[in-house]
Amino acid sequence: MISYGFHPEASQEFTAAIGYYLEINPRLAEEFLSAIEQSITVVCRNPERWRVVDGEVRRFLVHRFPYGLYYTFGSNFVTIWAVMHLSREPGYWKQRMVS
Repeated sequence: MISYGFHPEASQEFTAAIGYYLEINPRLAEEFLSAIEQSITVVCRNPERWRVVDGEVRRFLVHRFPYGLYYTFGSNFVTIWAVMHLSREPGYWKQRMVS
């Protein structure tokens, strides 16, 4: 299976989202974490399957939660650029790819 890693800001988004759901309900936070982990597994199994949204960046919509994983892949590695709540301004994550 392909390995993966988070851009540091995507990792921070993921952590913040878990914190948000923890405040609402710890069980909901566990379910969110599980949904993200399952999403990453699906993406790593077949990274070319998901829709291209910008250049080589693809988006996977997380089941049950209003989040998308924005990622690129190559050389058996997936880079997750954003764990984005779908109500956020589209494209805010693009600046991460040039830094």
